[in-house]
Amino acid sequence: MTRWDAEAAVVGLGAWGASALWKLAARGVDVLGFERFTPGHSLGSSHGGARMFRLACLEHPRLVPLAQRSRELWSELEDAAQEQLFVPTGGLMIGPENGHIAGGTLSSAREHGIDVRTFTARALRFQYPRHTAVPDHHIGVWEPTAGIVRPERTVRSAVALARHAGARVYTDTRITSIEPVPGGVLLHTAQRTVRVRQVVVTAGSWLASLVPGLPLETVRMPITWFRQLEPDDSFTLDSFPVFMRELDDVRVLRGSGMEGGHDIQLSLEDRSVSAKPIDPDDSDRSVASEDWSDLAAMLPAKIPGLEPVPARVAVCMATRTPDGQFVIGRPGGDPRVIVAGGDNTHGFQHATGIGEALADLVQNRPTRVPLDFLSPDRFA
Repeated sequence: MTRWDAEAAVVGLGAWGASALWKLAARGVDVLGFERFTPGHSLGSSHGGARMFRLACLEHPRLVPLAQRSRELWSELEDAAQEQLFVPTGGLMIGPENGHIAGGTLSSAREHGIDVRTFTARALRFQYPRHTAVPDHHIGVWEPTAGIVRPERTVRSAVALARHAGARVYTDTRITSIEPVPGGVLLHTAQRTVRVRQVVVTAGSWLASLVPGLPLETVRMPITWFRQLEPDDSFTLDSFPVFMRELDDVRVLRGSGMEGGHDIQLSLEDRSVSAKPIDPDDSDRSVASEDWSDLAAMLPAKIPGLEPVPARVAVCMATRTPDGQFVIGRPGGDPRVIVAGGDNTHGFQHATGIGEALADLVQNRPTRVPLDFLSPDRFA
């Protein structure tokens, strides 16, 4: 008879994995957690100081119930950790009315009854004067329930709570391979082999190497922080809340204002330098001028009042799927293996809800929010 080391294991303790570990341990499941670095590290996809949260999910209307449940769980995690993880700011989505950003937000808001307000370009420029040069055919969609979440704090809090509830956590431990066997799986490290009945693989950019066959692509995503030229209150979170702004060339500018003396955080999506697939084990995390020069060049026209060179730049990795949606479920219906990945740059805000759903799958419960449209088998 096989002797199992635990009922379940979570491989990869970024935002999704840490949330799953927290929920499993809180339910009394004998669970192990494995992290190749340390919780809250800056070498994957769950860092950067602030991540956007929105209920009106422009990426897919069916993500809205997941966002709504995630918002409830952020509050639960905050209460348990006794730390603020969610900062309400309201959010501004800017672009053509029928475009991806503003149009997608409006579509999801209407379908799910989410309260939003729209601005004409003229009204937007008046209300938020730092958003200059918004074309007249663009609109702004204001979602009062939007805000920012703290990635590093979230991960560390969830892992700490999981440990307190009985989870055994192994940091600086790389799972080199996952081997399905009758009744469970073997998790191989350089030092030992661990036997568990089920494994949840939330390894981010390393997911595809552990569970072959998933159509995942890792890309490099720089994040920048800029300082004001002349200090005033025009870049506080009240005056310059979290936003996404669709540019005429279909690139997306996103960011948030200052809080507690921090700099303005900005990133530019879909630049050619960011879209090149990379190997997460061989990724150059050093910063070059090409990581921020395109963004810096447009700021005087798009968001004036910032220094021409960023105060800081960090490199994040994102994992993409062909359809831009997450991959969550059991590949091929395998009862031993559950995967969750393909953040597509909008996954962090759903971390707590996804963690709960993964715990449901481990326990063979129906997920609280239907996630069948995210099944990995849709690519089979």
